[in-house]
Amino acid sequence: MTRYFVTGGSGFLGRRVLARLLAQDGAEITVLVRGGSLPKLSAALERIDGGDRIVTAVGDLTDDGLGLTDGSALGPFDHVIHLGGIHDFDADEAAVRPVNVDGTARVAEFAAAHGAVLHHVSSTFVAGDHDGDFTEDDFDLGQDFPTPYHRSRFDAERIVRDTEGLRWRIYRPSSIVGDSATGEADRIDGLYHFFPSLTEIGQLPLILPVPVLDIGDVNVVPVDYVADALVALLPHRPDETGLVFHLADPVRRTVTELFNTLAPVLGAPRGFGVMPRIAARAMMAATGHNPLRPGRDLLVQQLGIPPVLLDVVSVPVHISATATVEVLERLGVSLPDFGTYLPTVWSYWYRHLDPGRHRRTDPRGPLVSKNIVITGGSSGIGKATARMCITRGANVILVSHEPEQLSAVAEELNAEVPKPGLPLGRACAYVADITDESLVRTLVKSIIAEHDHIDVLVNNAGRSIRRSSVNALDRAHDYQRMMAVNYFGAVYLTLSVLPHMIERQSGHIVNVSDVLVQSRGARFGAYAASKAALEAFADATAAETLSDHVTFTNVRLPLTRTRMIAPTRAYESRRGIWGVDKAAHRVLKAIVERPKQVTSLVGDLADLGHRTAPRLTNRIKHQEYLWFGESEAALGMSTDVG
Repeated sequence: MTRYFVTGGSGFLGRRVLARLLAQDGAEITVLVRGGSLPKLSAALERIDGGDRIVTAVGDLTDDGLGLTDGSALGPFDHVIHLGGIHDFDADEAAVRPVNVDGTARVAEFAAAHGAVLHHVSSTFVAGDHDGDFTEDDFDLGQDFPTPYHRSRFDAERIVRDTEGLRWRIYRPSSIVGDSATGEADRIDGLYHFFPSLTEIGQLPLILPVPVLDIGDVNVVPVDYVADALVALLPHRPDETGLVFHLADPVRRTVTELFNTLAPVLGAPRGFGVMPRIAARAMMAATGHNPLRPGRDLLVQQLGIPPVLLDVVSVPVHISATATVEVLERLGVSLPDFGTYLPTVWSYWYRHLDPGRHRRTDPRGPLVSKNIVITGGSSGIGKATARMCITRGANVILVSHEPEQLSAVAEELNAEVPKPGLPLGRACAYVADITDESLVRTLVKSIIAEHDHIDVLVNNAGRSIRRSSVNALDRAHDYQRMMAVNYFGAVYLTLSVLPHMIERQSGHIVNVSDVLVQSRGARFGAYAASKAALEAFADATAAETLSDHVTFTNVRLPLTRTRMIAPTRAYESRRGIWGVDKAAHRVLKAIVERPKQVTSLVGDLADLGHRTAPRLTNRIKHQEYLWFGESEAALGMSTDVG
């Protein structure tokens, strides 16, 4: 019977190590787990044969005595396998040291107190920026470290080596990627950050060679190899202490080789180095004092690549793993072929982890299976837009403050006939007052919980008023009502969906605005100002979220025949007023094509007039003001409809 105490058992590597330990006859396993990670570990153990045999000990690497109330009662143990830690190049010293360094010291004390062998899973990053070969026998060669994470790995190893009375072994894996057979991974880090850019390169013609900045070596290993190697090495030479193993690729792989290995599955042309490595490294891995660094960081951040990764890749070290590979081969563990498993890893990422996967369109149509939220969906432009989206395969979430009418509209839309070759989407109704911020936040949470995600938000709900400013001297509430719905309601919704869209790296927000933002016609001061404010908010936010792939479109519609203009009788016989279907087609264009603006000829002409002949344009607007006169509603002879 062999007794194991394991930290980090709920992690990417840890879950696989546990599965392999359970396959051994007579293995008794206790796993240290934080209270917050218990559900994750429990779910993982349900998928592992024999997982119910594992004993969990709730504690924490950052607490004295590992947070265990009675550590002696847990033992004795034969082996302590330390997998826990923070694995993040961007983490600062204050975050990584309490876990990676101080936590390792506590684990080492625990192992020594129980007379167990400590199997400390470190990293090849202890080599830092050493220039040259770094073997299993090397440790402190005077190297420096590009990140606090690298330094923490080095300091943790030193603690293990210096702990009195401790029998220990150290395992240094290089960057770990997904399973070699399935590609399965559960997070994006390291090499994965480069995959989106490689995917874009795959769109280039095959006859076009791709220049590659070969700034350093890439050393990666699949997670199943690391788990197999670690478990196979546990009983190796059981009476010896102070052994170090490099669980790394013994072959030097350049960035160009990495790209060319993936080129066939990407459908991309082959790459070639464009400059000597020393020059590429100096340019891309500039020091903090190099003027190239700010430009480099700005560029790679927009590509979704943490700038620190360039510092990590460009270190001149070469990890030697020949001695460990020879031992593992005698134990029956071989590193899978790089050219076979790397495309598998990429394929899994493309299907399950690619931040851009939510932006892909269905081959059957751009709206198929998209979830579109439309406010003001119980009538007019909102209802017409919803119908067009549903018949194109989208699922539409209608939002309105009118429960009976909204329910009837949803039922009517669900009876639509799909377009040939397209599935029919579904409509569902949510009753909400969008002027109430707390209700809006609850609404968005409910939609996401019930529909998983939101692809598009259409801020269509609004109210209008046609009244001159001189007739609204004592009607401040006119302006407040306009802003409450047309501006604040849309802003509340936008702010509520933004975190969700940014997390998914996909989202589009359509604001149904008005040509009056361009023309600024008389009697529409309150209404035009509310729409102009919303457009300004959208434009400013769009500049902030571009790299997050959240975009905005302002649709400036001319006067449209909806119930909103019914109180103004002057419009009853006026020619040139758009129908709701024509207006809805403009909103549909915004949803599908995602331009920055959708405008009309009349609006563009008005805008041109303000720019080139402002006095003449203002005189023309004044004549229109005198010609049409105030409506009965504006004079208090009927009721405004919003």
